Amino acid sequence: MKMLTRLFCLAMCMPAQQAAMAAQPFPLAGTWSLVAADKIMPDGSRQHDYGEAPSGLLMIDTDGRYMLQIYQQGRPHFTGGEKKTGTRQEFEAAVLGASTHMGTLSMNETAHTLSFNIASAAFSNWEGTRQERRYELKGDELSYRVPVRPDGQIPVSVWRRVR
Repeated sequence: MKMLTRLFCLAMCMPAQQAAMAAQPFPLAGTWSLVAADKIMPDGSRQHDYGEAPSGLLMIDTDGRYMLQIYQQGRPHFTGGEKKTGTRQEFEAAVLGASTHMGTLSMNETAHTLSFNIASAAFSNWEGTRQERRYELKGDELSYRVPVRPDGQIPVSVWRRVR
């Protein structure tokens, strides 16, 4: 009888344990501040991709929803004061000086890959896409490589968890 009671208790506790495991917060949940936004050139050298002191923020909630923003500092202001009246050069600087997207994030800790499921992005070609990126996590520092660009450059982003 004791054995039956134990088996019954074990069977009843299993769904609760599985639900608790499924409810674990996303491992990277939190706020991350940009440390570097560089690019590895085809010759292997490393250069800044968004200037010497880019700013950025990556926010991930406990369910893996994220918002990511990277900005080059020193982008010119629109001389007309409105987006609609910007010059070609102002529009170019605004678009090329920022990288923003949001969606959901998943990770494969064994393969060290992040999967960005991009719902919306400043670069609209990314919307509805899934991008895999190899990552390294060392304490509170997260770095990953973006897929190779058509010009052979590989963007690298480095983030530090905000405490």
